[in-house]
Formats: sequence, C-alpha cells, structure tokens
Amino acid sequence: MDIVFLQALRIDTTIGIYDWEREIRQSVVLDIEMGADISKAAASDHIDDTLDYKAVAKRLIDFVGNSEFQLVETLAEEVCRLIREEFGVPWVRLTLNKKGAVSGAEGVGIIIERGNRS
Repeated sequence: MDIVFLQALRIDTTIGIYDWEREIRQSVVLDIEMGADISKAAASDHIDDTLDYKAVAKRLIDFVGNSEFQLVETLAEEVCRLIREEFGVPWVRLTLNKKGAVSGAEGVGIIIERGNRS
C-alpha cells in the first residue's frame, strides 16, 4: 500500500469542553496519512486516477472549520470516518494536535488509525 499524506493542515474550529472554548475559535493541526494504490495514477499521469490530496484538504477545511465538537477524540474519529467514506480510503492515520491547549506544551492531541493497512 502506498501512502498519500497531508502535513500540518491548520484549521480554525470550535473545540473544547469549557464555556470560554465554546466562544472562541482555536487551531487544530492535522497530519494525515492515507492508504492508496497510486500505480494507476503513476501509469496514466492523470488526477482522476489518484487520491486527490487537494480535494481531501478542501473537504476537511470545510468540515473541521464548521464543526463544534467538545473532544479532540470525537473530532479525530469523525475526520477519519469522513476520509474513509467519502474518498474510499482503506486505511488512515491521523495526528490531531490542539496547539496551545496546555501551558508549557507545544501541542497536545491524539493519534488514531482506522481501517486496514495492507
């Protein structure tokens, strides 16, 4: 399996459990690895034959930017579900970093994998 990736995709969203967090927008940073077979695209040299990372990024910017989850766990799960269902990705690994959530830490978050990597 080949991997198509997006690194450091920064999206402003409403995320958090505290009242003050529900009133502001915070940045989350996504690192995404998606399983794909790129051999057809490599042979044809045509965008229609590959996993279009720009289309994935645009969809995530819209989805995450308009979401209002309380937990990063829920947001991460929903991002992976969206990628797998809407883009036909059999395996995804997501690192979701909620920068600035803990004083003194560069970032905090979650790493999840969904699907079969084979």
